[in-house]
Amino acid sequence: MAVRERSSVQGANTQFLDPVVLSRIGNLELLARTVVDGFLQGLHRSPHLGMSLDFAEHREYMGGDDIRLIDWRLFARTDRFYIKLFEAETAADFMVVLDISKSMSFGTHSVTKLDYARYLGSALAYFSQKQKDRVGLATFDHEVVEFIPPSTRHLQRILHTLSRAEPGRPGTLRDPLMRIGENLHHRGIILLLSDFYEEPQAVIDSVRHLRARGHDVIVFHLLDPAELEFTYDSTASFRDLESATMIPIVPDELAVEYRKLIGEHTQELDRLFTGSRIDYTVLDTSKPLDHALFRYLSSREKMSRVR
Repeated sequence: MAVRERSSVQGANTQFLDPVVLSRIGNLELLARTVVDGFLQGLHRSPHLGMSLDFAEHREYMGGDDIRLIDWRLFARTDRFYIKLFEAETAADFMVVLDISKSMSFGTHSVTKLDYARYLGSALAYFSQKQKDRVGLATFDHEVVEFIPPSTRHLQRILHTLSRAEPGRPGTLRDPLMRIGENLHHRGIILLLSDFYEEPQAVIDSVRHLRARGHDVIVFHLLDPAELEFTYDSTASFRDLESATMIPIVPDELAVEYRKLIGEHTQELDRLFTGSRIDYTVLDTSKPLDHALFRYLSSREKMSRVR
């Protein structure tokens, strides 16, 4: 189900998950480590929800533990991290697929949509590497710009590529996602980060190609708060970042209709993605990253349960 806004994960330290705070950290590896460690520690401190546990097989997670041993099913039930004493999860291929088309440069606060995607992608790449997953990255606009195949040795290259990714050209989904799918030779988990400025049917047709090849797909739909709520109050000309077309707008006349249309757009995407067994979440780029991280972990837990 698409979620626009949700309160912070209980107990998480959102100070170090705030995108404005993160924008002041120049080193992407340090940023990723800060996000992941802060999130895990925050959840570790969250209250127990009263589930009965077999402590002969589990103990609570402590800093420095191998996160491959975290029992994600137990986490989903308790909101706390426990280590499985006798079982390690099988490593997976994890691919961050990032839209760097021109519209991703938009932002009405100090963080653009691409910045937010960069922070989130680097944090989850770092997290997956620590979990011993094979991690890869693809960036695209109307074509694939960078492709780094999944590996246990590519984290530094991935973080470097993310740090210098810049939006430049208009983008589409179909051809780049098809090319990316053709270059992934093993089934894995794909995290797709985009603002999805295409018709919903065109979006799902493009993403289904990845699902049809056996991949589990997690979709994060990134939108600036102004794109969600259209908070403008004075007449102005707006520039379409993809086409560079200037459009005169009288906000008072369009605000209600705009909010209706953006709501219909995200609801239709939610319906189509859900029907294709693809996890979909709308993310407000002014909000802390904890909601996105929680949704990712919940998706991973659900995938492991299905398998």
